[in-house]
Amino acid sequence: MTNLKLDQQLCFAVYSAAHAFTRFYRPLLGALGLTYPQYLVLLVLWERDGQTVSAIGEKLLLDSGTLTPLLKRMEAMGLVTRKRADHDERQVLVHLLPPAMAMKSVAEGFPQQMVAASSCSGEEIDILRRTLVGLREQLDATTAAA
Repeated sequence: MTNLKLDQQLCFAVYSAAHAFTRFYRPLLGALGLTYPQYLVLLVLWERDGQTVSAIGEKLLLDSGTLTPLLKRMEAMGLVTRKRADHDERQVLVHLLPPAMAMKSVAEGFPQQMVAASSCSGEEIDILRRTLVGLREQLDATTAAA
């Protein structure tokens, strides 16, 4: 007999944990005037500025229909510029502007704050992250094969 109790469902544990992350990050990001998805875009661009919209979408697992309006809002906020690539006008390159670059020094402290709030060790956080990434990859592979 299958157990369909909500508190025993892995999917709900992951779902509710995702909401807890959003609640945790909301005041930190609010001080910067950012939403969580905008923060994720900045994380990608802080790693390497000048990426294409499609490359950002691949990293964030977002399609262009979701990402483009997000980038347009960030452009209107003066955080990024979007420009067609000279070598291929089908590609749009996204570059950080100084206000977004300045936010990096503040955001660098966010992971440590999250670790402290979790009461987990850095090693435990890393194991959990690797486990969840593996789970997501396996589920993606299974659904892609179906």
